[in-house]
Amino acid sequence: MSKTTLTSPARYSAGKGALALAVGMTACLLASPLAALADEHDAMHHDHEAMMHHDHAAMAQDHSMHAALLDQKPTIRSVASYPVPDVKLTGVDGEKVALNAALAKGPVMVNFIYTTCTTICPVLSATFSEVQGKLDKEGAKVNMISISIDPDQDTPARLKEYAAKFHAGPNWQFLTGSQAESIAVQKAFDAYRGDKMNHIPLTLMRASPQAPWVRVDGFASAADLVAEYRKATGDKVASR
Repeated sequence: MSKTTLTSPARYSAGKGALALAVGMTACLLASPLAALADEHDAMHHDHEAMMHHDHAAMAQDHSMHAALLDQKPTIRSVASYPVPDVKLTGVDGEKVALNAALAKGPVMVNFIYTTCTTICPVLSATFSEVQGKLDKEGAKVNMISISIDPDQDTPARLKEYAAKFHAGPNWQFLTGSQAESIAVQKAFDAYRGDKMNHIPLTLMRASPQAPWVRVDGFASAADLVAEYRKATGDKVASR
């Protein structure tokens, strides 16, 4: 005769409870790392969104700033005489350049820049690049000189990279030197404002060593500077 074993209600309840506890513990063990991963993913997603928002905001701010700078009008034109300091600066290949001699080579344009600038200097350099292209097409020549106001950072190698970025030709020199030399040159041309963050948009031009300097404060366009060149030199070559 076969025997049937019956489980008592108490033993059944205990077994059921143990099973439920095991299932619950397993679920907790699985849920904990999954929840942690989910939290980490959410945090990374939030950080990524914040970074993207910051980058887009920075780009928009830079664009707005450049547009605002270009829209600043009018420029201020004046004529002045400046005593050029007797200093030797350094070119992009490490060569020593006597500033007096460099400024005595026919018509010349001068500005002050530094390579890490993100507002004024790229505009001035892009304008010089455009002037260079316009005058080259006309067969006219002007010596262009950009002097660093941050010589501690602007090594000859860094200036060489910067010059290439703006397609500087053989008649466009980039010069650096010591801090004292840079300040002396800035003061000589009334361009020194105490700190690179306070520098001003300024272009200087003269037709010859005997001529006075034409000073243009503000963001002159390439067309404006070419017109100043023609006026200063008497060059009547029509723009092509």
